[in-house]
Amino acid sequence: MNTDAPWPDLDESESRELKIQTKLHQWVIHGLGRRLDDLLDLVADPAFAGMTRAVHARTLLEGPTGTLPWEPTNGRRSPAHVRRRADLRTTRAERQIVKEACGVFGVYAPGRPASHLTFDGLYALQHRGQESAGMAVSDGRTITVVKNMGLVTRVFDERTLSGLTGHIAMGHTRYSTHGASDWHAAQPVYRPAGGAGFALGHNGNLTNTPELARRCGMLPGMAPTDSDIVAELLASALDAGEEVSGDVPAGTLPVGTSSPGTLTSALRQVLPGVQGAYSLVLVDSQRLYGARDSHGFRPLCLGRLGTAERAEGWVLASESPALDVVGATYVRELDPGELVTIDGPGEDDVHSELLFHPADVDPRLCIFELVYFARPDSRLYGREVHGARRRMGELLAEQAPADAELVMGVPDSGVPAAEGFSRRSGIPYGQGLVKNRYIGRTFIDPGPDARRDAVRRKLNPLRENIAGKRLVVVDDSIVRGTTTRAIVGMLREAGATEVHLRISSPPFRWPCFYGIDTPTRSELLAASLTLGEIEGYLGVDSLAYIGLEELKAAIGAGRAGWCDACLTGRYPTPVPVDLASGGLGAAGAEGGGAGDVPAHGVREQPLLQGALPGV
Repeated sequence: MNTDAPWPDLDESESRELKIQTKLHQWVIHGLGRRLDDLLDLVADPAFAGMTRAVHARTLLEGPTGTLPWEPTNGRRSPAHVRRRADLRTTRAERQIVKEACGVFGVYAPGRPASHLTFDGLYALQHRGQESAGMAVSDGRTITVVKNMGLVTRVFDERTLSGLTGHIAMGHTRYSTHGASDWHAAQPVYRPAGGAGFALGHNGNLTNTPELARRCGMLPGMAPTDSDIVAELLASALDAGEEVSGDVPAGTLPVGTSSPGTLTSALRQVLPGVQGAYSLVLVDSQRLYGARDSHGFRPLCLGRLGTAERAEGWVLASESPALDVVGATYVRELDPGELVTIDGPGEDDVHSELLFHPADVDPRLCIFELVYFARPDSRLYGREVHGARRRMGELLAEQAPADAELVMGVPDSGVPAAEGFSRRSGIPYGQGLVKNRYIGRTFIDPGPDARRDAVRRKLNPLRENIAGKRLVVVDDSIVRGTTTRAIVGMLREAGATEVHLRISSPPFRWPCFYGIDTPTRSELLAASLTLGEIEGYLGVDSLAYIGLEELKAAIGAGRAGWCDACLTGRYPTPVPVDLASGGLGAAGAEGGGAGDVPAHGVREQPLLQGALPGV
């Protein structure tokens, strides 16, 4: 791609609007000036008042194939980058914090097509998000970013991939849990700071976003996602390029081995001041990076391409099946609070360090990853997810037996638990619902109407298996109840005489601030209804949930820590007051009291050992 390609021909009106957008981008996003009088003068301009998203959606933001012709070089802002703007017509709801739980993937593979490997990796992580997909590829000198709305196979084809040459790449697949679902919120997030710039992909949700936005001078509503704010903080740290020595407070740069102005030093400076959940994968022109928050809320693992004797490269991924798809060997999960920097294919080229004091690292992997989010063939805390879900069903059968003729699971994550329930109870297991494999997950559709309508497109009953029978229906969870109620209605229509619902997770009563689509407590069925009331709402003959201790016993990860805030209301970190007041009430103070992030140090560790002592 030609980074100096001319801008599209614009008429006088569009040219004026573009200049205004550029000025806004410079003032607000990059902090080159924030005088209120100047901003008011700008807003008063008639051209500003007439701007709409439609004018620029295709002519300015997208190339002829619907992708972005980005290839910033030597830190320059290309026209395509300058033209990318925050949506100025967001609604009140869209101005609230955007939350997301996604899939991230990264690869460093000299001599191999990184874009094709990233495509395969994202395809394996498609279940984690189906609204948008994107990747950033570096050839060692420049970074090319392509992202768009839709599934991985819609955003990327052979023609697109053939233009993404390079041996370093990262990719992202996203679903939004609050706010707008549009191109501006798609990832990777790119910033042209520090040489060829860097690109970032984020899985998780931050809880101190307003504070971070103020720190980098952003006005409310100007950043599409919290990921953009992190990228802006990193860009500012890169531009400053200053190292600090000695013991320093949180959010400042410690002594490190990297030279000033490197992305590694910027990550050391910024991430300890970022609260909430993040598993990050980043690339600059020379390196691949992976980082997790101090609690490890969201998963991230490391894999090896080739062998130790014949190294071919490294892979980072949200889940281990993405390693399998690209032919990588699973090495380990990144530790909570760990930063991994990869600058070559060999074992000595992987540098691991802990960004937090060991006493401040408290592993709390989201327990819902085991219940629902992760693929059954994923490995979390060293255990395969399928086996854990099957044991959930076994313990559920002991805890809440039912008199029935058939045990069936709700595809897909309810099926292993149904198998376990059948095996322990002795009731035959059978299929009751057929899933359309080309329909995405209804839980992560952005609106309740879309979720409800998607159920009938996604699932269809096997009437001969169901008619005239008493059923035990095993599902992984009930969040809002919209999907479950529709499924029960379909089973009744198909002739089921009784429906006994068994849930392989405890009642979901509290909103998640770390990346699950539950922004307020009022949306959660179990938060305000009794067990009997839920039975009546869903139309089932009986309902039972697995107990929390039984759930942890089924997972069987020993002393591993879990975040179960959505089930207990005990949050490992302080939750944002402006969000908590809308749905938590007095219980919003039940956080674990993480308080201020303490000073941190940098420690190099062997690759296979991890960053935590004794891990």
